[in-house]
Amino acid sequence: MLMHNPPHPGEVLRELCIEPLGLSVTAAAEALGVSRKTLSAVLNGKAGISPEMAIRLSIAFDTSAESWLNQQSQYELWHAEQHRKELNVKKLVAA
Repeated sequence: MLMHNPPHPGEVLRELCIEPLGLSVTAAAEALGVSRKTLSAVLNGKAGISPEMAIRLSIAFDTSAESWLNQQSQYELWHAEQHRKELNVKKLVAA
Protein backbone atom coordinates (compact mmCIF):
# COMPACT_ATOMS: atom_id res chain seq x y z
CA MET A 1 0.00 0.00 0.00
CA LEU A 2 1.35 3.39 -0.96
CA MET A 3 1.76 6.09 1.64
CA HIS A 4 -0.09 9.30 0.83
CA ASN A 5 2.46 11.78 -0.49
CA PRO A 6 5.52 10.37 1.29
CA PRO A 7 8.32 12.79 2.16
CA HIS A 8 11.49 12.86 0.11
CA PRO A 9 14.09 10.74 1.96
CA GLY A 10 16.33 13.80 2.10
CA GLU A 11 13.74 15.47 4.32
CA VAL A 12 13.73 12.42 6.59
CA LEU A 13 17.53 12.42 6.65
CA ARG A 14 17.65 16.09 7.62
CA GLU A 15 14.91 15.98 10.28
CA LEU A 16 15.59 12.60 11.90
CA CYS A 17 19.34 12.12 11.50
CA ILE A 18 21.31 15.29 10.85
CA GLU A 19 19.44 17.97 12.83
CA PRO A 20 19.08 15.92 16.06
CA LEU A 21 22.87 15.44 16.09
CA GLY A 22 23.43 19.15 15.55
CA LEU A 23 25.46 18.47 12.42
CA SER A 24 26.08 20.98 9.69
CA VAL A 25 25.67 19.85 6.10
CA THR A 26 29.44 20.17 5.70
CA ALA A 27 30.19 18.02 8.75
CA ALA A 28 27.64 15.38 7.72
CA ALA A 29 29.01 15.30 4.17
CA GLU A 30 32.55 14.82 5.45
CA ALA A 31 31.43 11.99 7.74
CA LEU A 32 29.60 10.32 4.84
CA GLY A 33 32.58 10.73 2.52
CA VAL A 34 30.64 12.77 -0.05
CA SER A 35 30.80 16.37 -1.20
CA ARG A 36 28.70 19.04 0.45
CA LYS A 37 27.04 19.62 -2.93
CA THR A 38 26.02 15.95 -3.19
CA LEU A 39 24.52 15.83 0.29
CA SER A 40 22.82 19.19 -0.15
CA ALA A 41 21.13 17.94 -3.33
CA VAL A 42 19.71 14.96 -1.44
CA LEU A 43 18.61 17.05 1.54
CA ASN A 44 16.87 19.55 -0.73
CA GLY A 45 15.05 16.87 -2.73
CA LYS A 46 17.05 17.59 -5.90
CA ALA A 47 18.69 14.14 -5.92
CA GLY A 48 17.56 10.74 -4.75
CA ILE A 49 19.15 8.16 -2.51
CA SER A 50 21.39 5.92 -4.62
CA PRO A 51 22.30 2.41 -3.48
CA GLU A 52 25.79 3.64 -2.57
CA MET A 53 24.39 6.57 -0.58
CA ALA A 54 21.99 4.17 1.16
CA ILE A 55 24.96 2.08 2.28
CA ARG A 56 26.83 5.19 3.48
CA LEU A 57 23.76 6.30 5.46
CA SER A 58 23.29 2.84 6.93
CA ILE A 59 26.87 2.82 8.21
CA ALA A 60 26.80 6.39 9.55
CA PHE A 61 23.40 6.24 11.25
CA ASP A 62 23.21 2.52 12.10
CA THR A 63 20.19 1.97 9.89
CA SER A 64 19.59 -0.40 6.98
CA ALA A 65 20.42 0.47 3.39
CA GLU A 66 17.12 -1.16 2.42
CA SER A 67 15.14 1.31 4.52
CA TRP A 68 16.68 4.26 2.66
CA LEU A 69 16.10 2.67 -0.74
CA ASN A 70 12.53 1.78 0.24
CA GLN A 71 11.84 5.40 1.17
CA GLN A 72 13.22 6.54 -2.19
CA SER A 73 11.16 3.95 -4.04
CA GLN A 74 7.96 4.89 -2.22
CA TYR A 75 8.56 8.58 -2.94
CA GLU A 76 9.19 8.01 -6.65
CA LEU A 77 6.31 5.57 -7.07
CA TRP A 78 3.81 7.89 -5.41
CA HIS A 79 4.85 10.73 -7.73
CA ALA A 80 4.69 8.48 -10.79
CA GLU A 81 1.21 7.29 -9.79
CA GLN A 82 0.02 10.90 -9.93
CA HIS A 83 0.50 10.72 -13.72
CA ARG A 84 -0.94 7.21 -14.24
CA LYS A 85 -3.83 8.45 -16.41
CA GLU A 86 -1.43 10.27 -18.72
CA LEU A 87 0.36 7.05 -19.68
CA ASN A 88 -0.58 5.62 -23.04
CA VAL A 89 -0.58 1.92 -22.14
CA LYS A 90 -2.84 -0.86 -23.38
CA LYS A 91 -3.74 -3.79 -21.16
CA LEU A 92 -2.43 -7.08 -22.54
CA VAL A 93 -4.59 -10.17 -22.39
CA ALA A 94 -4.10 -13.74 -23.58
CA ALA A 95 -5.42 -14.40 -27.09
